[in-house]
Amino acid sequence: MKKGKKYQEAAKAVNRGTLYDPSEAIALVKQTAVAKFDETIEVHIRTGCDGRHADQQIRGAVVLPNGTGKTVRVLVFAKNAKADEALAAGADFVGAEELLPKIQNEGWLDFDVVVATPDMMGVVGRLGRVLGPKGLMPNPKAGTVTMDVTKAIQDIKAGKIEYRLDKTNIIHVPVGKASFSEEQLKENFDALMGAINKARPAVLKGTYLKSITVASTMGPGVKVNPLKVG
Repeated sequence: MKKGKKYQEAAKAVNRGTLYDPSEAIALVKQTAVAKFDETIEVHIRTGCDGRHADQQIRGAVVLPNGTGKTVRVLVFAKNAKADEALAAGADFVGAEELLPKIQNEGWLDFDVVVATPDMMGVVGRLGRVLGPKGLMPNPKAGTVTMDVTKAIQDIKAGKIEYRLDKTNIIHVPVGKASFSEEQLKENFDALMGAINKARPAVLKGTYLKSITVASTMGPGVKVNPLKVG
């Protein structure tokens, strides 16, 4: 795919053969984010895990200290007092069985994160074919299946993000916007990498972090030296 002039100019600032310190990489990514909109800054981590083995799966969540810069719409599956609690905590949508046809038949997906109380997982499970492929299925490891809906909603609104291996054993996570300061992006990057390092599977032999690349939505990827990541 042919890249535009702006991309080609931006790419000249990045030496593809260099593994940068995290701070240098973030500065370069900000410098090369030249689109007319506020680009998302993402981190792509290639691991040495084999996600086909259950004991090498990586999945969890971390609250980024400076948030993601994105307004996150939260749907909560809950009933009675828990539904009231979810609304009071700032959930954008709250419901139960009555939401099934809306999501299944009408294709309604105007939300970014789904939280459910444990008693509602039987209902939510029926939406597996719709929510699963989009990474929206609530999961206890990510803190989205919980009785403490208030904390779940507050964490998500504050900048909690999920990380998980994709089919190629890579983790893709947003860590902010191009409008963030270098310090804010570095703090978010450090929080993410701290969580990823803690999530290293005990059974894994060999290299855990094979490569780390930081990039803006439209900009070139900048490689980070995995040995410089705390």
